Amino acid sequence: MVKFDVKTVNNLLGIDDAFKAPDRLMEILLEREEREKLFRNFLKIDTDLEYDWFHEYFETEQAERKSKKQDFTPNVVAKLANSIATEPGQTDYYEMAAGTGGMMIARWVYNIKEDPAFVLKRKETVVNDVLTSSIFTYSPRAYWYHLEELSDRAIIDGVSRAIAHCSQTSSHILKARYVQSLQNWQVIDTMYCERATYYKLRDKAFNEFADCLELQQGCPDLHVYKN
Repeated sequence: MVKFDVKTVNNLLGIDDAFKAPDRLMEILLEREEREKLFRNFLKIDTDLEYDWFHEYFETEQAERKSKKQDFTPNVVAKLANSIATEPGQTDYYEMAAGTGGMMIARWVYNIKEDPAFVLKRKETVVNDVLTSSIFTYSPRAYWYHLEELSDRAIIDGVSRAIAHCSQTSSHILKARYVQSLQNWQVIDTMYCERATYYKLRDKAFNEFADCLELQQGCPDLHVYKN
């Protein structure tokens, strides 16, 4: 059963259209009394904090599911991803392409329950086990969450600038392969070079592109780092 459907959330926010929600939320978040009042009103509907309350709301109204096959990250997937990526004792969290925060909420819930910042021994005695459980030891100040939102426009502009800043050969390969959608053999024909030479130049183009894209504001780092 969907608890926070469009009508319910719109009423809570005092708006008549879901596209007004982001601006309205920013207004509320900047006012302490308003944001605490809104939070209490949400709690009247559901007290479970382990999932994204806005998931169904924004997915219903703003995800282009038919044309672009967009879906928000399901809660079970967010939990699985965090269980795979979390390292023992890790207290910081970075997400470069955050949406409504489903992935971050899953990490926050994990930190509250497991409290990896607490490094003392727990289970020496029953009493000690209880007193050192996360309900007593967890401190929000021990954790750091860093989220960034990548807009489509920023990425598109960044890709265009990154290709333009590559060397002439690399730029030619990238444009022919990914802008004009030519196959590798067709790109080779335009360059009049051997197959082996082309693939070496293509790999160099990939690296150049990653270097240039990393410098563009709002764009991800495509480098693969080895330990």
